Amino acid sequence: MRKGKRQLQAEKTKQRIFKTALELFQKKGFDQVTVDEIVEKSNSSKGAFYGHFNSKYGIFLEKFNEIDHFYEEFVQTISENDSLKEKIVKLFQGQMHYLEHELGKDLMRSVYTNGLIESENHFFNNTERGLYKILIHFINKSIDRGELRKEANPERIAMLITRCMRGNLYDWIAFGSTYNLQHESTQFIDIFMDGLLKQFGKESDGMTRTQ
Repeated sequence: MRKGKRQLQAEKTKQRIFKTALELFQKKGFDQVTVDEIVEKSNSSKGAFYGHFNSKYGIFLEKFNEIDHFYEEFVQTISENDSLKEKIVKLFQGQMHYLEHELGKDLMRSVYTNGLIESENHFFNNTERGLYKILIHFINKSIDRGELRKEANPERIAMLITRCMRGNLYDWIAFGSTYNLQHESTQFIDIFMDGLLKQFGKESDGMTRTQ
């Protein structure tokens, strides 16, 4: 079905507001940008802004919807035959490259600074996001083929993996130019996955019984 002229115009307006707001956040910082300024710089109106976004923070939520779309596309490049560790490491590497080069440190700093101000229900703990679903799928497949024991909790493990992701991104922001995001995050998740597989992997059954 072809979109009508008004619908196309509304989408263009939304994208103009969205792009303008992100540019202002990167240049001035989230707290220093007002809705009035976004409206003025994007040549739109407050009615148009609030017709598309609930608040400034809604801009971030929209951006993270784009990031989840990236995850859904990137996961298609990962083989189902890869081990769980291989899948998670590849996802980490793809994620960190995307966030470093597509969003950048300044915008991620704004995300982390303001990520908790709206409510308890934000993208960090939203388990309906595509990222969580991908991780849970990986973990369930690993249990099905015997790589992990059945008592492994997919939801809990997925939450711990995303916590690793957030921790690495936080350190990237905190440690400045001395922090190599790709190297540090790959090393971190490599060690984490070894520990996870030692605890829940099928090869740990015998070790657990003899301890």
